[in-house]
Amino acid sequence: MNTQHEDRVRDVAIVGGGSAGLSAALTLARARRDVTVIDGRRPRNAPAAAAHGLLGQEGVNPLELLERGRAEASSYGAHITSADVVAASGSADTGFALRLDDDTTVRAASLLIATGVHDELPAIPGLAQRWGRDVVHCPYCHGWEVRGRRIGLLATGPMSAMQALLFHQWSGRMWFFPNGITFPDDQLTKLRAVGIVLVPGEVGGVDVTDDRLTGALLADGTRVGLDALAVPALARARIDWLDGLGLNVVENASGTVLAADQAGRTSVAGVWAAGNVVDPGMQVVESAANGARVAMTINTELVFAHADRAVIDHNESEKLHA
Repeated sequence: MNTQHEDRVRDVAIVGGGSAGLSAALTLARARRDVTVIDGRRPRNAPAAAAHGLLGQEGVNPLELLERGRAEASSYGAHITSADVVAASGSADTGFALRLDDDTTVRAASLLIATGVHDELPAIPGLAQRWGRDVVHCPYCHGWEVRGRRIGLLATGPMSAMQALLFHQWSGRMWFFPNGITFPDDQLTKLRAVGIVLVPGEVGGVDVTDDRLTGALLADGTRVGLDALAVPALARARIDWLDGLGLNVVENASGTVLAADQAGRTSVAGVWAAGNVVDPGMQVVESAANGARVAMTINTELVFAHADRAVIDHNESEKLHA
């Protein structure tokens, strides 16, 4: 067994090297904390050619952005390792241990979970291959790129009608596919009122020509010509390995996320969370900001805890010398 991490206890171990995790690592490293990032290197936005809405970095390639982030965090002393966590144990009192798939163990006084989510697409042939290109999920991420074009929205849950209204802001040529889901009449009335065409029936596939989406194929053989298909996929937090810590999760209309308060505290003392793992709707800029803010709170609490221990040690020392 490689035991290079066995004995060292870091201040904070960050699981996840996306925008939230790396932003937290940068903030903590600049605060002179001994921090390590465990990065599985499977970012949610890897299929996308560009990240948007990030001031000063508009249109940057997501993988290039993360490479810059790793270099910046490392320049202040953060340690970054490419691995997956397979098991977690411990507590705030005893410290935490993370067993990695490279047969090493990382120990830390505090944990920050920033593993993000994975998007669960409907089991329709062709969707996954177009994901992040012309099969999209977020109007604020992709709306400008498909503006004015023929957009379909494939319903995946009760919020889909509202999401169709949002995408309509970017194009007046829209089709809504309920895909077997029943929606309230008032929601469908709104879609018709703004000019969105409702298409009954089940979507069975997508039509692709010259490596671009050209339509949606219904199970009955009908083809609807499209240039882009919006699919608001359910998001599932990447937290399977956290069973040993007993963290609470939350089920909502977006999927499954890790339960945390606004400061990033989870249900277990000493374990924090930031980014998409707590809110799949956060864009890159929001996740980065959230990671930095949670990191500041972690550092502040570590400072106060150190001061409290110093007072106890001081009082005990005075008693011994009294």
